[in-house]
Amino acid sequence: MSNIFRTLEFLGLSVWLGSDIFLSFVVAPGAFHLPALNRDQAGAVVGFALAKMHLIGIACGVVILLMRLLRTKSFASLAAPAALCVVLMIALTAISQTAVTPKMAALRLQMGSIQTTAADSPLLAEFSKLHRTSVTLESGVLLAGIACVFFMVRELSRS
Repeated sequence: MSNIFRTLEFLGLSVWLGSDIFLSFVVAPGAFHLPALNRDQAGAVVGFALAKMHLIGIACGVVILLMRLLRTKSFASLAAPAALCVVLMIALTAISQTAVTPKMAALRLQMGSIQTTAADSPLLAEFSKLHRTSVTLESGVLLAGIACVFFMVRELSRS
């Protein structure tokens, strides 16, 4: 049973990292380079995908931690580096989804169109700042996830 739980831990992390990489390096750049979509439409596509990815990520994080608890039968295992990476990933994702994304959506509504908003608009400047914050948070999730893979593999080699 322990192998099944460990496999589900790795699967959860793989799904989360894979979706983050796919969104960051395929969906987002692709949406903004499609001639059929203007900047506002591309942003809407990426925003929709990001919200779904956040929900999937948080669910994967909960599954990873639950499988770890079931496998180890110890709450102390949640203090291991791999588990702490997952907790950090969940926290960064939750901050992005609950604090950053809603503010960006509100600014989008206020501007009406990002594409036609003046470059010197304070609303656009605030939106750009939030976008940088969002990218930083997602980068943190990705880096914590890569560290988590390392720690999980190290745990596996020690068992």
